Amino acid sequence: MLVHSLVAQNDAVESENKIHEDSVARQYGFAGGLVPGVTVFAYMTWPAVEQWGVDWLDRGSISARFAAPVYDGETVEIHCDERDGALHIEARNPNGEICATATASLPDDPAEPFTAADFPTVALPAPDTRPPASEDVLRSVPLGVVERRWHAEKAPDYLDLVSDELPVYRDPPVAHPGWLVRAANAVLSQSVRLGPWIHVSSDCQYHGRVTDGDVVTTKARVTDVFERKGHRFVAMDVLMAVGERPVLSVRHTAIYEPRRL
Repeated sequence: MLVHSLVAQNDAVESENKIHEDSVARQYGFAGGLVPGVTVFAYMTWPAVEQWGVDWLDRGSISARFAAPVYDGETVEIHCDERDGALHIEARNPNGEICATATASLPDDPAEPFTAADFPTVALPAPDTRPPASEDVLRSVPLGVVERRWHAEKAPDYLDLVSDELPVYRDPPVAHPGWLVRAANAVLSQSVRLGPWIHVSSDCQYHGRVTDGDVVTTKARVTDVFERKGHRFVAMDVLMAVGERPVLSVRHTAIYEPRRL
């Protein structure tokens, strides 16, 4: 069943991560700059929020995997079917190829949030003092804390970016689940110095809504560093909270050093 169709936008062309810039991305075998995985993730939350509304923002779960690139200007189709109480979601490019998959659910007994005491409270380094990412650095250097305030008046720009017109985000205004996941990238990239890198998966458990003026504090810890097929990966547990109230737990994985051609 076709659920949602949109035109992808690459809003990260000017970012520090040059995998989103055409000439650099081609060095790694891509046709051009990649639309960020966190943006594709946001596309795939549409069926869950359309079906379950704010209940899903309060206690829903989603596991997303990114298998192939999405490029700026492509029409992306979000397909979904429901089996055994879960939504099985695919993002497909204009050729019908599956670029990303996700499974979303609304559990009666959602997983408990990560334990806050397990996450260090460390200030972010100054940008020019970040250590370069390596296995030793990622295993030994604590990741810093990222704080972001959600402003309702700025939310329409983000909703336009991810082509999400669902009214649940507007009256009363609440933060989009994709906006939250972006901080999982930020806590890594602002703690260590990265070259081109790629977000590959996120397993998310939401714990509550974020509303106008809320300051979301994001903490993370590295759980694994490994190599596969020439790519170097980092896995993290990420906890986001408003004050003492958890709003999101994420198991987040990225290729911090992709294999060159």
